[in-house]
Amino acid sequence: MTRLDTVIERLKAQRSCLNAAAEALRGNDGHILELGLGNGRTYDHLRDLFPDRDIYVFDLEVASHPDCRPDSAHMFLGPMSETLLTATDRLGPNGILVHADIGYGDAAATARNVREIGPKIPGLLVSGGLVLCDQALDTVPELTPIPLPQDVEPGRYHAYRRV
Repeated sequence: MTRLDTVIERLKAQRSCLNAAAEALRGNDGHILELGLGNGRTYDHLRDLFPDRDIYVFDLEVASHPDCRPDSAHMFLGPMSETLLTATDRLGPNGILVHADIGYGDAAATARNVREIGPKIPGLLVSGGLVLCDQALDTVPELTPIPLPQDVEPGRYHAYRRV
């Protein structure tokens, strides 16, 4: 599989997981957190799926298209290892969905990022809240794996529920 095919399959899996989460969370209270704003494509999709929710984004810096970024009150800029702690203090465990795009092209850097960020995610979620991630978070004890949508190949994306 080419790198282009790989990214297309990852994005299709991401969209399926986000759409399934929106359906599963219908009627539940809580805000949305996007870890990794990037160019803003996923944030834009989340706005469409959750038009009446506060969506908070996290990234080292803003690099998104101007139409695909939140206002400054909904943006946490800086290292996620620090901004997630700030957000926990400010927002508390009131998130219903965390989408985390925290992988790098480098396996060692990705593993470090998962170790640093993964344990901080549950503190932002209500009990029963969902986490969708491009990386496995199986070492985070407060997160229980849940089934992926049928069209998502196992290992392509990861879904969890906060216990």
